[in-house]
Amino acid sequence: MSIQLAILGILSWKSSTGYELKKIFEDSSFMYWSGNNNQIYKALMYMENENFVTSEVVHQDNSPSKKIYSITEEGLKELKKWLVSSPEVPEIKKTFLVQLAWSDMLSNQELSKALSKYENEIKLHLIMQNEKYRRALHSPNRSNRESLIWEMISENIISTYNNELNWVRETRQKLFKNEVVEEEEKMNYQIREIESKKYIELISTTEPLSTENDALDLIALCWEHETNVLMIHYATLSEDFFKLKTKLAGNMIQKFTNYGIKATAIIPQETIQKGRFKEMAMETNKGNHFRLYESKEEAEKWLLK
Repeated sequence: MSIQLAILGILSWKSSTGYELKKIFEDSSFMYWSGNNNQIYKALMYMENENFVTSEVVHQDNSPSKKIYSITEEGLKELKKWLVSSPEVPEIKKTFLVQLAWSDMLSNQELSKALSKYENEIKLHLIMQNEKYRRALHSPNRSNRESLIWEMISENIISTYNNELNWVRETRQKLFKNEVVEEEEKMNYQIREIESKKYIELISTTEPLSTENDALDLIALCWEHETNVLMIHYATLSEDFFKLKTKLAGNMIQKFTNYGIKATAIIPQETIQKGRFKEMAMETNKGNHFRLYESKEEAEKWLLK
């Protein structure tokens, strides 16, 4: 299946700009293309040449002009032709299974750790899929039947992750049975509740937070405990967080913002005031999603506003 058919499907719902199409792909659970600009605009150019779509440039007073794409009658015919064609059977392609196939050379602790990492990744994706389903940002809902179809698609994705989670747990149980395999917790955190408001306080980690995936792990942790409020201690952050050229701080903060997490980091004054990081801290502290404070008291006061 090509991205062109997915775009025709979206345009049969509503006319869109290339940017709007990109956002739909990014937020979708099942339209699996990356949705980068090159992919989308190449597909749109091809389909415009084939008379499957048309475009109209709309001029705006205070913003750049935008090109809006719409589906044509020929495009609708092409879409319908594909809809009634034989469905493709999904391919099973799981890298972890290839890793697991040769894992007998690992110790029980190493194998258990590998299973735990995979389980945590599945949990994260499951939580994110549930959140996407809850928000339902991009779904047509033009009829009761269409709403049900999209709901069942979401359930298909969620059940896939649930089945994978159950499989990992069953695999662990059969491999280790009654044997106790000790694993070090990656994150040491506390759930704080003050006047019916709840937040997670991340106190320490086995390894410093150093990637965007670490931010996603924290987001998943928040969702797991049904809160969107997070406090991060200085000891959990890697040195790269304070080096602007790595873009780690900006990328992590953007993740928190995108997923509606209100977060704060407790950082020593001398670190906040250091070099270019000071400029970022001043700018960040103007916002409502992420702030830096010297003390837990200040951070908590802002978090619980």
